[in-house]
Amino acid sequence: MLSDPITLYKLMILYMLEHVNFPLTNSQLTDFFLEHEYTTYFTLQQALNELREAGLLKVESIHNSSRYEITKEGEDTLSFFGNNISSAIVEDIDAYLKENKFRLRSEVGIISDFYKSTSQDYVVHCEVREGKAVLINLDVSVPDKEQAEIMCGHWKECSQEIYSYVMKTLMKG
Repeated sequence: MLSDPITLYKLMILYMLEHVNFPLTNSQLTDFFLEHEYTTYFTLQQALNELREAGLLKVESIHNSSRYEITKEGEDTLSFFGNNISSAIVEDIDAYLKENKFRLRSEVGIISDFYKSTSQDYVVHCEVREGKAVLINLDVSVPDKEQAEIMCGHWKECSQEIYSYVMKTLMKG
């Protein structure tokens, strides 16, 4: 077993990321670690930052949310040292991922963000992903930041309906 707890947390993070075919958010990882009382929020953030700095995971930041994926180097590290994670911890992680897989996937599969364009309006970027594949990608120009924020907020609830509408409309014979 490992003598340094933060090394164990890093291996646990890598294990979690390797056992899903989609990114996990900072919030999702935090929920697992805090729910199971493995460590504190700040120690987890330290482990995530050290993994990122070492190139063992990559992070994508979208509208106040960080999404993590394991890199090839992270997979190699896990294959060498993953046996240092106890079977009880592996069972906790596997059970959590199995019980929450649909929720976790849907949370990270629906993305919305906005930015100010060169013409001084705002572009709202909305996306639905299945794993790494993009199912729909929509950019809409709006005149102000308030409208952009509202659209980003509604995308999560409306994305499936919009995707369905687009598919049905474009597939009409």
